Amino acid sequence: MFQDLRSSPEVLWGALIAFGVVVLLTPAVGGMARLLGVVDRPGGRRLNKSPIPRLGGLAIFLGILVPSLAFLSLDREMRGILLGAAVACVVGAIDDFRGLDPLQKLAGQVAAGAIACWAGAWIDHFTFPFVGVVDLPSWLGMSLTIVWIVAVMNMVNFLDGMDGLAAGVCAIAGLTFAILALSLGKIDAAVLSAVVAGACVGFLRHNFFPARIFMGDSGALVLGFTLATVSISGLLKTASTVVLFLPLLVLLVPIVDTSFVVAKRLKYHRPISSPDRSHLHHRFMSIGFSQRRAAVTMWAWTASLGAAALATRFVPFRAGGEWHVWWTIAVAAIALAAVAFSLYIVYLLEIVKLANPLVRRRRAEEAEAERLSA
Repeated sequence: MFQDLRSSPEVLWGALIAFGVVVLLTPAVGGMARLLGVVDRPGGRRLNKSPIPRLGGLAIFLGILVPSLAFLSLDREMRGILLGAAVACVVGAIDDFRGLDPLQKLAGQVAAGAIACWAGAWIDHFTFPFVGVVDLPSWLGMSLTIVWIVAVMNMVNFLDGMDGLAAGVCAIAGLTFAILALSLGKIDAAVLSAVVAGACVGFLRHNFFPARIFMGDSGALVLGFTLATVSISGLLKTASTVVLFLPLLVLLVPIVDTSFVVAKRLKYHRPISSPDRSHLHHRFMSIGFSQRRAAVTMWAWTASLGAAALATRFVPFRAGGEWHVWWTIAVAAIALAAVAFSLYIVYLLEIVKLANPLVRRRRAEEAEAERLSA
């Protein structure tokens, strides 16, 4: 990996420039948002105690754009990805300013995904175990790609409900994708992934608790779009079976969060787009976690899954077509650690009803407090 990085220093430089651009621009964007009145007011499902400006996504987008123009090859595919990211940013910024209804926002997301497909960033084949390469007809591949892009955009948007949470998770995902793409010789995808990671870390300088600015939809949609397209360009279109499910593994935290929230809203016959306090970060808060502790816990969860993905790629457990016992044990141990961490989160938050005594005690305390105050 280090040899690959030495031969492609633009990966590191792109991340550093993205970091610097976002760190420097975010305060100015926050000031502009305050002047325009684009702020999140406390109340409802909001966790902030004072008005916080949105539109931080503008700084994130510029942090991604500047090093991308400097270091990417800017072929048709990469130009399409950057144009799609710009569309995602505009759609998100309009929603931050005045709000869009769900269908309007969805149309904008589909348009961004369609631009990426038009430019060539679509899934044209899969490599399945025991089957080999399966070519997809263009209509099916493009349809699946748009669904994937729109899904990841909304997953990141759903995750953006706590100081530093979405930015930290996307930083870890971007770093993991960069390492994987670099190892596969996908230099442009590696640069873009590293740029996303650098931009997110730079944004955390202003967004970690207590946040001074939120990324808003303009940031969440850009990050979701970029991670979705770079996973296609750098991973899903390779001929390697082992990387087929790695994007799903790396993005498991937003996938679980979104799946749980959507399932609960469907269960109670509420619109999928309706806001509530059923997200994972809200559940952490309900059992007594601080915002810092909740965010760091979910970062650690994402990092454990990223480590499992990297181990699957780099540990030579089946080098030369033969299984190697000790390497296999090492990969299994890392994978089991990630599974154990995931099960611990499921138990801790009672995502599935497991009679967690910590949750029961917290609920009993809340009920007693309500009784005494009545």
